Amino acid sequence: MPPTLWLSIALLLLVLGVVGAVTPLVPGPLLSVAGVLLYWWSTGFGEPGIVFVVGVLAVGIGAFLVDWLAGAISTKAGGASTTSAVVAAIVGFLAFFVAGPVGVLAGVAVAVFATEFYLQRDLRKGFRASIYATVGLLASAVVQVLITAAILVGFLLVLAV
Repeated sequence: MPPTLWLSIALLLLVLGVVGAVTPLVPGPLLSVAGVLLYWWSTGFGEPGIVFVVGVLAVGIGAFLVDWLAGAISTKAGGASTTSAVVAAIVGFLAFFVAGPVGVLAGVAVAVFATEFYLQRDLRKGFRASIYATVGLLASAVVQVLITAAILVGFLLVLAV
């Protein structure tokens, strides 16, 4: 394949990484990493340099893991039980197929509130845990966009130099 085709595919993966960062169930950071690795492979492991590739690998995989755990971490930070975190994860996954990204946020918020209220019979604790879970999901999406956009911009800068 011509080098420009590999570059085009790599850039497509990097852009999809940014889009995937705000789309539930799409591993945006991993798509970004795949774009960089594909281009690196296509150049015979010459461009971009190894330092950039290792940095992208570390940041991309770290971002993926944080995103994967964000709901559970923020739910627990809000004082919720492990049961609530598990219920929220299941409801969020299923809600995506029924109502999309907004359904995930609403589903997680309601699931955490309902589970915590059922377990503790305390409206205030249920509401607090629900808010933490929702804010955690939103914050994770923002961080994912910033990271994948930074990888894209970094890649473009490396190519330009």
